[in-house]
Amino acid sequence: MTQYLILPGLGNSGPAHWQTYFEHSAPNFKRVEQTQWDAPNCATWIDTIDRAVLDYHPSQVVLIAHSLACCTIAHWANKYQRTIKGALLVAPSDIENPVYAFPATGFVPIPLQVIPFKTLVVASANDPWVSIERAQYFANSWGSTLINIGDAGHINADSGFGKWEQGLRFLDLFDKH
Repeated sequence: MTQYLILPGLGNSGPAHWQTYFEHSAPNFKRVEQTQWDAPNCATWIDTIDRAVLDYHPSQVVLIAHSLACCTIAHWANKYQRTIKGALLVAPSDIENPVYAFPATGFVPIPLQVIPFKTLVVASANDPWVSIERAQYFANSWGSTLINIGDAGHINADSGFGKWEQGLRFLDLFDKH
């Protein structure tokens, strides 16, 4: 059975966020708890992800990332080179953009190596934290498929993405070869 590990971004995902909805949708969805949600350290975050992945058979793991967690997966994949089933990367924040002034350590530069497993980047045409052009650049660099869902903001609770059925359906793409 596929194990879905939910990786929130900066600040965690609150009760109205689609990641929380996913977490409560089935017993094989589990949130990965980070120690510093508001001032994250990349090395700590990727080590936490690696321990969570190794709790399962990695080939059955799909990571579900939002925002800062997307580039965290790129760092994790680059360091550990694990083979997992895949990763859904939703609204990857462009932390190299000067408007991203949150306290986050060690996340730049954003890795641009191909991620060695299937990845889907879901992006919005009007995300304030990443332009659609940068999202496409990340997707191309990572060897990902880009899915542009139109004007959807940062694809979070503030943008109206609580119970996000379309997002759950994207996970079916990891079972198709």
